[in-house]
Amino acid sequence: MSNPYSDLGKRRLKAYATLYVVNIIVLALAARVNQFQGFFFMADLFPLGLSITTLILLTFSFYFDFSQTNSFTARPPFEIGFLSLLNIFWLAFNSFSTSRWRHVPMTCSAIPDEFADERAWCRDVQALKAFVWIEFVILFIILSYTLYIVGSEHRKGNKHVWWTALSRYSTSRYPNGESQSDMREGHRRQSSFWTFDRSVQYGSSSN
Repeated sequence: MSNPYSDLGKRRLKAYATLYVVNIIVLALAARVNQFQGFFFMADLFPLGLSITTLILLTFSFYFDFSQTNSFTARPPFEIGFLSLLNIFWLAFNSFSTSRWRHVPMTCSAIPDEFADERAWCRDVQALKAFVWIEFVILFIILSYTLYIVGSEHRKGNKHVWWTALSRYSTSRYPNGESQSDMREGHRRQSSFWTFDRSVQYGSSSN
């Protein structure tokens, strides 16, 4: 990692780390539930497939963000699109799976002792039902906070927020490390140069 994370980047990293841990829990529970059912029911397969996909995408995102100063995976256009798709898929699949799990007993302890495997499966399903929605809530919070930060910075005139990795984003610096005052000074000097150049050319043509 060539550049340290900004304060915003550190908060973002903690949020994604929480999401990563919860996703691993969902993956483990989904694997247990599917193993008991023989990987047959779609309501059980959706959380398994989606948690695997999310894990792969998050891992690649972490890799690029750590290895590159201004990774495209951490820039708002990509991140907002990425989070929006995950929110849509998790909401849709969670709604489908939850509706199919409504027949699973809420009180798993009511299952007789001689059906220990069924009781364990019941508890896994109830835990999975809770954690898939926890993951969706975390995704929704991250997306909402990202939209809030980007929108507020854009309204302040900090348009560079759109092409800066949020992990290193600062309201006073551009991706190349120049401050806003440096950028303004550079534009002023460039404008002065072109004004001087045009005046020289005009004077030469007049002679």
